This record gives sequence, structure tokens and C-alpha cells, in this order.
Amino acid sequence: MDTFADLVDRARALAGTGERRVLLGVTGSPGAGKSTLVGELAAALRPDPPVGLAAGEWVAHVPMDGFHLADVELVRLGRRDRKGAPDTFDAGGYRALLRRLRADDEDVVYAPAFERVLEQPLAGAIAVPRAARLILTEGNYLLLDDPRWRAVASALDEVWFCDLRADVRIGRLTARHETFGKAPAHAAAWVRDVDGPNAELVESTRCRADVLVPSGVLESIGGRPPG
Repeated sequence: MDTFADLVDRARALAGTGERRVLLGVTGSPGAGKSTLVGELAAALRPDPPVGLAAGEWVAHVPMDGFHLADVELVRLGRRDRKGAPDTFDAGGYRALLRRLRADDEDVVYAPAFERVLEQPLAGAIAVPRAARLILTEGNYLLLDDPRWRAVASALDEVWFCDLRADVRIGRLTARHETFGKAPAHAAAWVRDVDGPNAELVESTRCRADVLVPSGVLESIGGRPPG
């Protein structure tokens, strides 16, 4: 996949005629541009649906970040200083949502979102209508070889890995933490001590991806805050 246009074409081909609902996952390390890529894909795809489908609602975006455990629960578990690690998400809830979306037997499915200013999940913030034929979902741990996460990959038709250069990724990630309220020193320490180990874990999953999205493509669409 050498260009963004190639990715758009592949996603549209994956959706096919829209007869069945298709789930496409996008993964990568913290700051690799997952949410940016999904946002750009959705914007490119929505106005140009397969024949027979209405523009707009045929593409939906459901992020894994909506399944962050709330801070009050992370404090209770003693994991607040590790927020973003695999065991700070409700993996079971995420799997259950993907299965509901795959079943395609409800008029609307409500999914949680993640509010970055509050750094908290928001229940029922995303409505996925029955008309949605292509579901885009992104998160760090879609390909993690762990009992709690394997069922996530099995619910997806394809998973793409955002292979952004490490120096660009770290720079964007640090800037994002600062944008959402961390002091520069705190942001740098969080990227090193919390995001760093998570990134190493995610990088070990890239061999399981169906598509590696190259750094050049991700850098070319990197104007928005990275995912």
C-alpha cells in the first residue's frame, strides 16, 4: 500500500457490495496516527459508497479508546499511573461490541467514545446505524497475542498496522500530551516510562497485520492530532 489512495481503494473493495457488514481494524503504537488515518479514510469513503448504498452513514468509526477504564476504577486497581496499558481497558466490553456489530441485527448500536480533554470514556456517545456497512475501529492492542485480546482480532475482517517512523511518532505523541494539559517534562516522562513499554509491546504485533501502512503515507496525512 504505497499511497493513501491505495488504502481507500482497498477499504472500499473490502466493503464489497455492502451486502454484509465488514469490520476493518487499524492498529499501531501510541502516536502512530491510527485515529488520523481512520478519520481520513472515513472522510474519503463516505461520499463515494458502493453502488446501491447511500452516502454518509455507510461508514462508521468506533474507537477502542472508548473502552478505557475510568480513572476511578484505575485508582481502585492501582493502575492509574499505567493508563493506556493493555490491562487498563475493558477488553471484554470491546469484544462484545464488535460481536454485536458483526451480528448486524439491531437498528442502532451505541458505542462509547473517549473524551481527550477529560481523559475519560463517554458511554453511548457513538450511534452506529443499521445502514453502516463498513465499520472502522482503531486501537493499540488489536493484534495482541493475549487471551483477552485474541477474540478482538477474530472479530475483524482485516487489521492494518500504522508503521510510522519512531522519531516522528514520539515527537507527535509528546506534543499531543502537552496539548491536552501535561507540562513538557511530564509529557516527556510519560512517553518514555508509560507509552514506551506499550509501544514495544504493540510493535511486536506488526507481523500479524494484513497491511503495513508505511511511514510516508502516515506523515503525509499527519496534520491532525495523532492516534
